[in-house]
Amino acid sequence: MPQSSECPTVAELTTVTTALSGYHLLADPLLNKGTAFTEVERDAFDLHGLLPPSIGVLDEHISRRLQVLRSFATDLERYSFLRGLHDLNETLFFALVMQNLEEMLPLVYTPTIGAGCQQFSRLFRKPRGLFLSLPHKKRLKKILANPHFDRVEAIVVTDGERILGLGDQGAGGMGIPIGKLALYTACGGIHPATTLPIMLDVGTDNPECLADPLYVGWRHERVRGPEYDDFVETFVNAVAERWPHVLLQWEDFAKNNATRLLDRYRDRLCTFNDDVQGTAAVATGTLMSASNITKVPLTEQRIVVLGAGSAGCGIAALIQKAMMDAGLQQRDAAGRFFMVDRDGLLVEGMDDIASYQKPFVQKKSVAGSWKLDHPDKVALLDVVRNARPSVLVGVSGQPGAFSEPVVRAMAEHNERPVIFPLSNPTSRAEATPEDLEIWTDGRAVLGTGSPFPPLMRGGIKFKVDQTNNSYIFPGVGLGVIAVKARRVTDSMFMAAAKALTDVSPARANPNGNLLPPVTSLRDVSAAVAMAVALQAHNEGLTEGINADEIEGLIRAHIWVPRYLPYRRVNKP
Repeated sequence: MPQSSECPTVAELTTVTTALSGYHLLADPLLNKGTAFTEVERDAFDLHGLLPPSIGVLDEHISRRLQVLRSFATDLERYSFLRGLHDLNETLFFALVMQNLEEMLPLVYTPTIGAGCQQFSRLFRKPRGLFLSLPHKKRLKKILANPHFDRVEAIVVTDGERILGLGDQGAGGMGIPIGKLALYTACGGIHPATTLPIMLDVGTDNPECLADPLYVGWRHERVRGPEYDDFVETFVNAVAERWPHVLLQWEDFAKNNATRLLDRYRDRLCTFNDDVQGTAAVATGTLMSASNITKVPLTEQRIVVLGAGSAGCGIAALIQKAMMDAGLQQRDAAGRFFMVDRDGLLVEGMDDIASYQKPFVQKKSVAGSWKLDHPDKVALLDVVRNARPSVLVGVSGQPGAFSEPVVRAMAEHNERPVIFPLSNPTSRAEATPEDLEIWTDGRAVLGTGSPFPPLMRGGIKFKVDQTNNSYIFPGVGLGVIAVKARRVTDSMFMAAAKALTDVSPARANPNGNLLPPVTSLRDVSAAVAMAVALQAHNEGLTEGINADEIEGLIRAHIWVPRYLPYRRVNKP
């Protein structure tokens, strides 16, 4: 791993010192710079003959890789190529991604990462991160103790049970932590040497995985209950002991575990769940930006959320808090939400209401006078026709759930209906922007979870806002790590949401986009990091740091990929 005695953080390195040489140096993706090793470095590190004689530079390497990348026929091929580059030369990988964010984001993250997870066993070439399987529970401390992980500052962990809208992918879910941490670096500037993706392999209930002879995971039905909880507890204790100040992000856990595990560990670790809190922050920030276009104040919005799981209720909870900050009482704010799940509108008396759903359960009397298509169920269309919401949010993973009748009902009673089909990947979106544009006569204010082609409005191309967590979690991670915050709070996510609203183009132009372009994600992440770090400081979650030091600490943690000079040292 690169080291320098003169710099306090890996992001500030000016010279790389290492005892590796020859094939071992070229095989390390954090150290390899291919033909960019100079003649002097080739002498020092025994590289002559292992490389072609031409001395290259980073821009030349980027150009060469882009030509190859663009020659492939499918996005899955491009994803596979980028994964290989990631494992070969991290500096080149991140430089290429950062210089071409709009083109690369859909390849390293949603939507292509969904197919990458489904094909993970076939694409697997080289270990990255840690696969912690339940049969190895007693070995967790020893595995984490590897000195290769000494500088870890950020962990993203999954158990693979609810990958995007695709469901249980078993060990293939490891693609998500790898992709998320790639964005921590590309968008947030976190040095890749300090990131660690982890897969908690507790088996899978996906019959295709279990029957696949090439499946790389633990071939066992998914373990649940006390045995599962005990394994997670052992993992958390081992992480806390190994890295007392690490940021741990929970990712793509099923709804029966996501909020439960967050509640269990949020006061023991510096931790958050991106599906619950990150999704909520980007949805809240984007909705507050939409108010600049619709001219409907946040306190007057009526919101339908399709998908009352941990993500949907997380969105409702943060928007409710924003409404309360704007002057509404808690009860009045909660009454403005209509949560719709597979059994229809959540109302009092329904079976199996989860604790995180209870604040948003409507009284039975609310729908008592409604005319319903089916008397035994208050469906989405019934809710939209009768509750007359101004905002429709989808986190259901049900493609086409925002049907033409539903969308036309939204457009009937809203001059500018706000519609956010946020489910990922693209194949799981509740509606396409093209259909929403037609069904609302071009009046919808849109945000989608995955990227879609631009729309034509008034003969001019209009970019569809990708209301994606990539606007939030890299900046949250950067801010938390830079000031070594002890905890991550909901107030920090509210600060992140408001920071996102502050950089919305719609603030100055009601015809503008709700979100800045993807190409500016590094700047957005820096703004989010500043807001989050200041909030952590204001809540007393940092030690020995003055507010006027925070900006400098954040800048010191932002890594820029470039080929540095190398100096060889002897092995200790």
